[in-house]
Amino acid sequence: QVQLVESGGGLVQPGGSLRLSCAASGSIHSINVMGWYRQAPGKRRELVADMASGGNTNYADSVKGRFAISRDNAKNTVYLQMDSLKPDDTAGYYCWLTQIRLEYWGQGTQVTVSS
Repeated sequence: QVQLVESGGGLVQPGGSLRLSCAASGSIHSINVMGWYRQAPGKRRELVADMASGGNTNYADSVKGRFAISRDNAKNTVYLQMDSLKPDDTAGYYCWLTQIRLEYWGQGTQVTVSS
């Protein structure tokens, strides 16, 4: 089993920054992909960014140039640095890990961008 625990959400003003962290524990395979999805009220969950254990990354077009994903493989932890936040970034952010054709999800952390 795999457990994912997120931290770092909160309330921030437009233009501000937040950093999300997600620590994975349990049976972690050396080859995996970790990332972040988000879901706003009334909208479907969407990929924000992900990063393979080998270093390849993917970003949603809406966050390119503003968000940066990174990871520490030794700690099984993935980070999401979010800069120049906009009200449209308001959502629940969910950590995600996939390995050996299985998927795992964190419980989510709320990010609210508002003045």
